[in-house]
Amino acid sequence: MGRKWRWGVILDAGSSGTRLHIYRWKDPEKALQSATPEDLRNLPKLVTDKDWTKKIRPGVSTFADKAEDVGPNHLQVLVDHALKVIPKDKVEDTPIFLMATAGMRLLPQAQQRALTSEICSYLRQNTRFSLPDCDLHIQVIKGETEGLYGWIASNYLLGGFDHPDKHQHGKGHHTYGFLDMGGASAQIAFAPNATEAEKHANDLKLLRLRTLDGYPAEYKVFTTTWLGFGVNQAREAYVKNLRERYAETEMELPDPCLPRGLRTTLGGDPLEKRESGMPTLIGTGQFDECLQLTYPLLGKDKPCEDSPCLLNGQHAPAIDFDVNHFIGVSEYWHTTHGVFGGKDDKAYDFASYQRRVKEFCGRDWDQIKAKTNSLKGDGIKVAQEACFKASWLLNVLHEGIGVPRIGLEDVPTANASKGALEHAKERGFLQPFQPVDKIDGIEVSWTLGKMVLYAAGQIPPATRDGRYPVGFGSNVEGTPYDFQFAGSSWKPIGNQTSEADDDWELNAEDILDKAKSKSTSFFFAFVFFLFLFLYFFRKRERRMRLYSRFSQVIRRQRKPGHSNPRKNGGGGGTRALSGLATKFFGGRRPSWGGAYERVMEEGEASRFELGEVESDDGHEYSDSSDGLSALSAKSASSRRFGLSSGLSTPQVVDHHHYHHGLASPTVTALDRSGLVVRTESRERLTLSPHLAMSGVGRRSRAGSPTRLKSPLMSPLQES
Repeated sequence: MGRKWRWGVILDAGSSGTRLHIYRWKDPEKALQSATPEDLRNLPKLVTDKDWTKKIRPGVSTFADKAEDVGPNHLQVLVDHALKVIPKDKVEDTPIFLMATAGMRLLPQAQQRALTSEICSYLRQNTRFSLPDCDLHIQVIKGETEGLYGWIASNYLLGGFDHPDKHQHGKGHHTYGFLDMGGASAQIAFAPNATEAEKHANDLKLLRLRTLDGYPAEYKVFTTTWLGFGVNQAREAYVKNLRERYAETEMELPDPCLPRGLRTTLGGDPLEKRESGMPTLIGTGQFDECLQLTYPLLGKDKPCEDSPCLLNGQHAPAIDFDVNHFIGVSEYWHTTHGVFGGKDDKAYDFASYQRRVKEFCGRDWDQIKAKTNSLKGDGIKVAQEACFKASWLLNVLHEGIGVPRIGLEDVPTANASKGALEHAKERGFLQPFQPVDKIDGIEVSWTLGKMVLYAAGQIPPATRDGRYPVGFGSNVEGTPYDFQFAGSSWKPIGNQTSEADDDWELNAEDILDKAKSKSTSFFFAFVFFLFLFLYFFRKRERRMRLYSRFSQVIRRQRKPGHSNPRKNGGGGGTRALSGLATKFFGGRRPSWGGAYERVMEEGEASRFELGEVESDDGHEYSDSSDGLSALSAKSASSRRFGLSSGLSTPQVVDHHHYHHGLASPTVTALDRSGLVVRTESRERLTLSPHLAMSGVGRRSRAGSPTRLKSPLMSPLQES
């Protein structure tokens, strides 16, 4: 899969089962390398696949009394499926979350803690997934948190975050509301209009995401949950009220929310015939009466201490359906697009939906079964529960939340931009309510919202002051005391990044600045040190003086008696340093062991220093401050040898080289002819009375045994 991908695993532990979700996104560091200006303003791009999900039954909460079995008998199947999808070399870098919802919320706190502790221990001991913090990764989340995650997922898929200009609903509003209904609870999340947001600021959550350029994206969202308002819990409350309507001695209870002629137990199990001594529900198929009996379950008669309220006396800011357009998932989708059809509907229409429901629920049960022979197992159960779920959904939507009844009531004309109309007209997202299952092929699930938040937390922030962490909390400035962090950090992928990325671990708070300034900083540093070097060594005598001191340090590091370091197996580093120093300081390169070094050690180097001379720009072979000789100006091979060969200073070479009977190891074609050396030497010796009287030049040319043995000598020289 390559090194550029990040992975995430999240287990949705609901009341009826646990569902695995796997997501993948590009590592922020890699994404930045090819990001366009538009990409930089967007959130990370998450992808998933239908084969990356798997659901098993029953729910985790059923293991409350046998917590030790939840791992091997429940979770391992999902773990095995995840390992088939995620590359082996990515497992340790992949976070795993298990977040339990309403089913676990109904358990006592002691059983909740026992289950979450056992789950964390099992995953840590039996998998290699990243699980650094049990409290963060394995938890029972609040309904408000579930609703907020769903709100993130919905707006992420619809484009409300990345392209607000294309989703202007009016009054500066560009996000969508979120409705979710499961088996045990229901959630709502939306961003109120500006007036309501200011009026109810203390009721809102501050949500902070981070776009790819590292800058925060903040939203003020209201979210709440109604525990017990899921379809299964509502059904239990309905049956309880139905039981109380009749005398305790009554064994057959008419149920208008069941198809006509259907018999079930109070728990909903079908009965083929009458069972004596057992309370039985008998379907009457009266849908209007069903709506009347389910309405009281909304709790609209409960006192509202903080007006306004929606359901069960719980406060919520007023909803402006001019700009607040909701999408509904889970039961909102299944109940409107299940046995009642409507799969091809592009928008929810109350009148059309209610007509189909009445038609279905008024049929005899035998007739329904005959026309739905394909319904087996859960399909039969879905059909027998469809009427109650439809009545509950309609009451919650229109009587509880107040969604206008499209098709019956006058709905305000959507005040939206032309771009938003064209983008949403096929989906119906400009209507006050629209049930959805998938958007662009991706299931709308609150788990996606959680993973979007996690992926956004991996983006390095553009500011270094750390005031903008990713997460959510109370609607106050800065970082609230109850802020829930995304749980991710901006660090490279495991051990798969280069050494250049190691500084991410220290404080990579803005990779953009790092990428832009890295080459610039290196260039300025190089220029600075270059000028510093040239300033200190701009004069030749200073370079030579430093070279003298440098040579003494090198010589002291050698062991006594090792006149030939290479032969004795040591001193290679010293020789290398000496050669490097020669290149930098322009000094002589000795090739004869310790004789030259001894002279320098005895303090006689001043005799061999070159005096300052005025430069003659018109002389092709004049000595420069770099110490280049006339011969080195003509020959590339002897250019770096100008000083050490002595050709530019015949006084030094004739007195030192030939006094010891040694010849330079580098001899050019002109050297072999003997013309340049002899001619230049004689001319310059006449200018030096000291050397002329000593006869050093004649002795060095006539009596040097090395010259006779040199393999580079030509016959002309030997003659």
